[in-house]
Amino acid sequence: MATLLEIAGWVGAESPAVGSEVLRVSSIEAAAVDSIVFAMDAGTLVRALESPAVAVLANVRMRTEESATNGRVIWVPDPRYAFAVVAKRLAGKIARGDIHASVVLGAGVTLGTGTQVGPGVVIEDGVTVGRECVLGPRVTIHAGTVLGDRVVVQAGAVLGSTGFGYAVNRETGEYLLFPQQGTLSIEDDVEIGANTTIDRGALGETRIGRGTKIDNLVHIGHNCLIGRNVIIAAQTGISGSSVVEDGAILGGQVGIGEHATVGAGVILGGGAGVLSGKKMRGPGEVFWGRPARPLKEYLRDLARLKHR
Repeated sequence: MATLLEIAGWVGAESPAVGSEVLRVSSIEAAAVDSIVFAMDAGTLVRALESPAVAVLANVRMRTEESATNGRVIWVPDPRYAFAVVAKRLAGKIARGDIHASVVLGAGVTLGTGTQVGPGVVIEDGVTVGRECVLGPRVTIHAGTVLGDRVVVQAGAVLGSTGFGYAVNRETGEYLLFPQQGTLSIEDDVEIGANTTIDRGALGETRIGRGTKIDNLVHIGHNCLIGRNVIIAAQTGISGSSVVEDGAILGGQVGIGEHATVGAGVILGGGAGVLSGKKMRGPGEVFWGRPARPLKEYLRDLARLKHR
């Protein structure tokens, strides 16, 4: 629970009232007298104020002289983002460190204050997990892995697994596993979806940068370097030794070959394929198709095919 004064502080706004308290975030339709909701436009604001919600996060661009004094409205530049901030902070107020009885902990494991560990989790020797992390059911964290603070790992994810790297005998065709003895570092505020797998480095490091959000069923290979605040949607696969720089966005089912680079701020549309060794650059530029190419070029190619 939090007062409107506290919530206004979280989102950098003025508090409309001092005494009122909020217990939960909610949709307008499900709002109760202890809920906070948000409104992006005038029509939604009307519905929000008609609901029993104790407070509304509303777009400051809609504020008028009359509405500015409404004791239920907290005016912010981006209500949707502010709503997410409030949800996280409210959850943090009731969260507590808890380790399920079925958890398997190896020797020398370190768990930070306030970290929650769900049923069936396995954490191998020497792993370090930071403060206020959440490890969902059946998560496996292999030796050589370090998690920062406030990392969320959903059910079934596997961190620090053996990478897919082999040396071949040119005479016999036999494949032999190349040493996979590196490390995996997950920085602060990373979120990892259900059944996602991230391999440790072969001889070096795999690293996931601060604030990156990874969807369900994603695979990240050994020695990959993922920057800060990267978004990776479901069923994406990133081959070993590739780099995804800060702020890039990868749509669903993107495939990236080994030793490729996705530059800062680049957007890869769903299903895009990046060839091994390829460098995709240009902040804000959208690439699509297989092989991935600039969106205008991709659409032009589709138009040519249509008229053949």
